[in-house]
Amino acid sequence: MKVLCSREKLREGLALANSVIPNKSPKPVLTNVCMTAVREGLELVGTDLDVSLRYRIQDSVKVLEPGTVVVSARVLHDFVRDFTGETVEIQSKDGNCNVRSGEDTAELVTADADEYPEVKPFDEQGAFAMQAGTFTALVNKTQFAAAREQGRYAMHGVLVEIGDGLLKMVGTDGRRLALASAPMDTLSANRPQKPAIVPTRGTQLISRVMSDPLDQVKLSFTESQIGVRTRNAEVFARLLDGEFPRYSAVIPAECRNYCEADAALLERKIRLVANVTGEEARAVRLSLSSGRLELFGRSAGRGEAHAYMPVEYKGEDAEIAFNPDYVIDGLKNTENGLVKLEFSEKTSPGKFSLGESYLYIVMPITIDA
Repeated sequence: MKVLCSREKLREGLALANSVIPNKSPKPVLTNVCMTAVREGLELVGTDLDVSLRYRIQDSVKVLEPGTVVVSARVLHDFVRDFTGETVEIQSKDGNCNVRSGEDTAELVTADADEYPEVKPFDEQGAFAMQAGTFTALVNKTQFAAAREQGRYAMHGVLVEIGDGLLKMVGTDGRRLALASAPMDTLSANRPQKPAIVPTRGTQLISRVMSDPLDQVKLSFTESQIGVRTRNAEVFARLLDGEFPRYSAVIPAECRNYCEADAALLERKIRLVANVTGEEARAVRLSLSSGRLELFGRSAGRGEAHAYMPVEYKGEDAEIAFNPDYVIDGLKNTENGLVKLEFSEKTSPGKFSLGESYLYIVMPITIDA
């Protein structure tokens, strides 16, 4: 194999591949990137067997000799990153991979290409189409709420549902839940799709390869994996097993108290009051009355803080307390600058409406008066 490639294009592709490829593995070949030069360009493949990437470089590349080489992903990336020339030449011969840029060279040991796992190409049969920006927006609105602790395996991903012309995503860790939906760009979205739990590593990588929000992308599902195809990349992620919580049961149907506020100002006030709270008492109390919101935080070792802001409020005087970090995570994604908070009791879930099709449910915290 012998190719000439733009250093920056190659660096971008290797950076994406390295986000999938493990540093260490019981199967050492998985720490490598598989590069294949064909007439159309240079293809990079990386996998840890759960998440896989195929990335194509079609511009700024010249294939002099087609072929395949498997080489350490991180070592190659580091050399390409630190080269100063604009073009990189890669040539494999006699079990070595020679990499050159200008007068600088490196000779890397290769692995057996026959031992590298096969990553099958994207199958467009039965695939769904949608705009890249729509998909990434849904991911950003939901994946932050997914569980990170061990023991909540099915919650370590984002639930994806397709039907009635909508793509719906849900993330939850049991203490909060983010639900967002958007219309799809194809009539095939009316075809029901079995709900799938996509690991957050998969959704993050999918979002990274969607560089142009206006691009049309394809999604496909099998019993065990999701596949996504963009202009230059294909991503595959093994679906999570297990039962996802019945999220619809968590969303309050009716609430007695309703508040509408400026999202940016509320986020700033919560941050201000949260400065005084500690890890042992990470809670901010919201006290609501007509036209006004009071925020209060306290910890034994730091003191206490009060903040005030105007709001539109309907209901009797009421209060409720939340983990401030959870609320701030949701407010960062508010669509139109306004947030609506609804709840019935201080012990009932808080329902934050952050956009037309975007709900965020946060369980309250009980604190001393």
